[in-house]
Amino acid sequence: MGNCQAAEAATVVIQHPEGRIQRLYWPTTAKEVMKCNPGHHVALVVTHRIAQEDQGDGGGGVAALRCTQVRLLKPDHMLLIGQVYRLITEQEATKAIKARKNEMLRRRQSELIKKHQEIEDTRSRTDEITQETSRESTHRRQKGTAGSATRTRQWHPALRSIAEDGVRLE
Repeated sequence: MGNCQAAEAATVVIQHPEGRIQRLYWPTTAKEVMKCNPGHHVALVVTHRIAQEDQGDGGGGVAALRCTQVRLLKPDHMLLIGQVYRLITEQEATKAIKARKNEMLRRRQSELIKKHQEIEDTRSRTDEITQETSRESTHRRQKGTAGSATRTRQWHPALRSIAEDGVRLE
């Protein structure tokens, strides 16, 4: 009696679109299943349990959410005993592939926009620093020329001249 449950777990379960469930008692490839079901693709059904705190009643309880994910398999993928697989029509598979590509494009585009914004922010900060430095150097130059216009300095040699015949020149 307990062996029935063990036999049920030792199968490859394939769910058909019309609701029929097929059980295989041996490992097989997705290609073999697709040959028997033309116009369909094999997908792996993955169920995740996500714990989420229930904040509605203030009791602090934890609710478990079930998230089901369907992953399309390549034809050479081996279907394993104990796993649940689903047959998906070709139109559904094409629609899922397009949706995934669009999601990836949106994600890449948002990453590019973020990088572009970071580069622009860095450039604007660099431009501000450059302008500030330029203003400071212009201010120093203007300050230096204004001071030199009011007082003139005459150049004098640092060393005194020495006459060759022993007479000092001053």
